[in-house]
Amino acid sequence: MSQNLSSSRQRDFMGGLARREAGDFTTDRRVLLLIGMALVVGTGGAFAARFLVSLIALVTNFAWFGRVSIEESSIAQVAFSPWMACIPVLGGLVIGLMARFGSEKIRGHGIPEAIEAILIGGSRMSAKVAVLKPLSSALSIGTGGPFGAEGPIIMTGGAIGSLFAQFFHLSAAERKTLLVAGAAAGMTAIFGSPIAAVMLAVELLLFEWKPRSFIPVAVSACVSISWRPLLFGTGPLFPTHFEVQLPWWNVLLCAGIGIMAGLQSGLLTTLLYKLEDMFERLPIHWMWWPALGGLVIGLGGLIEPRALGVGYDVIEGLLHGSIPAQGVLGILLVKAAIWLVALSSGTSGGVLAPLLILGGALGWLAGLMLPGDPGFWALLGMAAMMGGTMRAPLTGTFFAMEITGDIGALIPLLAATVAAYAVTVLLLRRSILTEKIARRGQHITREYGVDPFEFARARDIMVTAVDTLPAAMTVTEACAHLASTDKAHRIYPVIADGGVLIGVVSRADALRWQREGDSGAETLKDRVSDTSIPVGHPDDTVGHIADIMIAADAARIPITDLATGVLVGLVARKDLLRLRQSQKSAEVERRPYLGVKRGA
Repeated sequence: MSQNLSSSRQRDFMGGLARREAGDFTTDRRVLLLIGMALVVGTGGAFAARFLVSLIALVTNFAWFGRVSIEESSIAQVAFSPWMACIPVLGGLVIGLMARFGSEKIRGHGIPEAIEAILIGGSRMSAKVAVLKPLSSALSIGTGGPFGAEGPIIMTGGAIGSLFAQFFHLSAAERKTLLVAGAAAGMTAIFGSPIAAVMLAVELLLFEWKPRSFIPVAVSACVSISWRPLLFGTGPLFPTHFEVQLPWWNVLLCAGIGIMAGLQSGLLTTLLYKLEDMFERLPIHWMWWPALGGLVIGLGGLIEPRALGVGYDVIEGLLHGSIPAQGVLGILLVKAAIWLVALSSGTSGGVLAPLLILGGALGWLAGLMLPGDPGFWALLGMAAMMGGTMRAPLTGTFFAMEITGDIGALIPLLAATVAAYAVTVLLLRRSILTEKIARRGQHITREYGVDPFEFARARDIMVTAVDTLPAAMTVTEACAHLASTDKAHRIYPVIADGGVLIGVVSRADALRWQREGDSGAETLKDRVSDTSIPVGHPDDTVGHIADIMIAADAARIPITDLATGVLVGLVARKDLLRLRQSQKSAEVERRPYLGVKRGA
């Protein structure tokens, strides 16, 4: 009977939610519903990717070749003419108008906007963004913008997942799962990289690693890669296989490429936001900025046409060594310049493909002085640049492996991306993705750890020597006890025979009873036995105890034995703070244990 009483009182304060049994994960059967929804979202993300790629090709063909076609074509094949400097300007004008009178959220490269929707907007994205983002990105890239399609498709796929989720009764966390599932599906379809897409979700978008979110995202990526043969064809995007004979200390060479890419990433990130600050100081409305960026793009195209557009042909050329050294250097300099100016102008387009080209060009040039094929070092530079700049080393590693199909390069790729990651996290407080969000007043922590409140149990922090009041004590005696000293506790558990908890008495209760009068002879059992009690149990997580405190607006929670209802301890807010302090101490307190004399 005591157990039933204790459990019912707990549910009174938790909205019918019973205590969770101890376990490694919190995932329940609702994940099956999310998996079913992920099948739909994955399909939507894959077809949205096909639509975006076709739209980019349509704009490219119409703007540069004067034909209506969705066949892929390279801007580098366009005959040289002054008209090359005008097309990106016209594209920038249209994008500025779309952002001004459509939705300002189409500005930028997509991933920061997706992160903001997750962290600030309850994972709710609008249908307007789902339509305007691919259109603006296709205009930007198709008219020469030096961007990739991955950022826009992440935003578009995320919008598809979010819109689909908004038709159902889902929590914000469940909407986030479907939003990210759509983003991962879009990236998978574009590049044929399901593992990298899932890792991108974990490292950048989910802000957690739980089965509840991980499984549906992985399902969505698998669905998308299943559609890819129909939509894009089979095989890796840039199939290569390097048989490089490196010295035994080759990991140091690979890490050296990563360090170079990390320094390159830090420089580009710094320059990008300095240019953004310059645009902010311009005495004209931001609607006109993409046109100014388009002018720089056009002038850069006159110098090096291969720097315009997505540049997948350049990536392939770097990997297969079909571009001479002078051309690689020109692409590196021009692509960096026009990409920085265009992106800082607020136009629409992704950063992943430009990062691959810039990192790959630097790696290729360094490879001229290193053993083996320069294309191998270009691949390492691509992965390192991506992993370091986006602060996603595992994504960079698996992405490079999946787009080439070269599993033998896995260890060199890991060494390079981790080295770049180490450099960028030490050089810069924020990444190229999160700096923009921070400038809008939203700080983001990108480190995951075990929540100490979910790791510790109530028995680990509770006070066991609890001052109590007997159930047979009269109200008059209780009021006198609470008023007898300034050191009296704010609340006292009331226990019956055998130590069974039947209620709690606070100072506020005593004051109210004194005002009421005429009931001093009543016992505490008469007064508190019908009152619901917020209680916890020794095996409850500290997080669950904190939830009870919030729900009951209580500063102290009695801890009772689950089977008998006997009071065994008490948890106060200060005990939660001590646990937090213990975690901080584990981070900052440093001392040796070996080689130290006992008592030193």
